[in-house]
Amino acid sequence: MQLALSPREIEQWPKTASARDLAYGWPARQPASFRVPTLERAVPVCRHLTRLWMDSEGITNESARGAALLVLSELMTNAIVHTGSISITSRLRKTDGWLLVEVQDEGGAASVPHPHDVDCANEHGRGLVLIAQSVQAMGTRLEYGGGRTFWARISLTG
Repeated sequence: MQLALSPREIEQWPKTASARDLAYGWPARQPASFRVPTLERAVPVCRHLTRLWMDSEGITNESARGAALLVLSELMTNAIVHTGSISITSRLRKTDGWLLVEVQDEGGAASVPHPHDVDCANEHGRGLVLIAQSVQAMGTRLEYGGGRTFWARISLTG
């Protein structure tokens, strides 16, 4: 299922038609995709959508759920802060004991940071380091038009 939310829907969430449509859960056994504007308020909305999707997929492993929410939050925040994107697309897919989380930006003026050694005085890069510690694999791919997709693979079996 693909869901595109406008800036107005993000600001008014959960008092929107999209939220009402999902009140009884996400359609089962389908990958999820949601495109949102680059507003800070979009991050908690996408976390909510991710929880609904994981519920519909029967993902109950708390470690996997926590890792998915961390990955989504950190990658979305990076795209909002470090790119010139107008919108961000997040995708979730469950296959063969794995959960794949992707966040695609549109590129732009600034570039997203890469993980590096973290020291207490430097706040930048910590999110990607946390992601790397929470997943089995992660990476990026460049997209046509200058965007970039960050992805992470999470074990559903612990």
